[in-house]
This record gives sequence, structure tokens and C-alpha cells, in this order.
Amino acid sequence: MKIGNWNIERLKKIKEKDAILNEINLRNFDILVLTEYDERIKPKGFNYQISTESLMNVNTDNYKKTERRTTIFSKYPILNQLETFDKYTACCAELKTEYGDLVVYGTIFGIYGNRNENFKLDLKRQILDFKKITREKNICIVGDYNQTFSDNYYYTKFGRETINENFKALQIKNLTAELSENIDHISISENFIGETELKIETWNMDKKLSDHIGVSITIEN
Repeated sequence: MKIGNWNIERLKKIKEKDAILNEINLRNFDILVLTEYDERIKPKGFNYQISTESLMNVNTDNYKKTERRTTIFSKYPILNQLETFDKYTACCAELKTEYGDLVVYGTIFGIYGNRNENFKLDLKRQILDFKKITREKNICIVGDYNQTFSDNYYYTKFGRETINENFKALQIKNLTAELSENIDHISISENFIGETELKIETWNMDKKLSDHIGVSITIEN
């Protein structure tokens, strides 16, 4: 199982659209979450997808009609879609996989960055979602966390400690926490990954296609 995560920066680098799409397609993901998403990017090979609601419903001045904050693409069937704290920022789907059912929660922690008051409110409300889901199901939280965990590149004390403390209590492991200068993460219930081998990949390290690097986790049985 290969899970990918990338913030494509609202497709600001429109001239690089084909290069962005090529980076995605050549990696053969089973599950992919794109944040700051634009519908003009259409990855191949996915039979299922869900997105956050159109931003035209809340702000027509700053967003394009093609923009969604978060989209989940999947090769696995979607069993059901779960409600999230904010339908414009986070979307959530329960997937049927070879490792068992898995809830994928695609999101952005704080759409205005980690020092805006919106970040604290969003994070607290999303953690309530995580607590509710993990009572009965395994979860995979994928998206733009607006936090690094291994360096001082971009973080707040509140954000880092709140995420770490709650993930520990919920037995969720941040598999990309050790990556430097990276704020986009993939975290999974410890029960789901068990003793499987994990492989981390990155791309767009020069940040020419987007201002975020891309990250993926491969779970090998």
C-alpha cells in the first residue's frame, strides 16, 4: 500500500501543470491526498475520490472555481464518507483495503498558517474528530499539518505539543515526523501498521513545482 501526500499550492505555478501531474502519475499511489487542490490536476488510475466542498460557497473573491482545499484519491473502494469538523477544509472516507478497513482523513491544520488564531481552533476541533473515529476504527491522517516535528523550520510550541500529545494518547504514529523542513505528514493508527515494513519517499525537494515537498509512505507486508 502506497500513500501519497502533496500540497500543490493552489496550482499557482500553472505552467508546471504537466510536470506536477507527471510527478503524481509516475509514483503509482494507492491512496493520494492533495491539499490546496485544483481540479485541473487529474491524476490517473483512481476509481474513487472525494473532496471538500467548493470554496465558491464561502469566498468567491480569493478562490477559483476549480479550487478545493482537500481531495482524497483512492484505488480502494470507499465504504462510506464521514462528516468532518469543516466540510470546506477536511474530508474523510472509510476505505476497504487488503490490510482491513481504514479511515483516511485528508485535511489542513489551519488554513492561514500556524500563528493565526484559526489554527488553534481548527486543530482542537479536528482532534475531536480523531477521538471519535479512533474509538472504533483505524485512521490515517494525511495533509498539511503546518508543523515540522524534527527541526525549527516552521512550527509553534502549542501546535507541536498538542499534536504529539493527542496522537500518543490515540495511538497514532506520525510516520513522517523525522523529515526536515517538511510540514506535510502521514500519520496512521499503530494498530493498523503493526510490525510491517515502512518506506518513505519524497519529491519536489527543490520546491520548483510547489512550495511544499511531496511525501509518501509504502507499507510492505
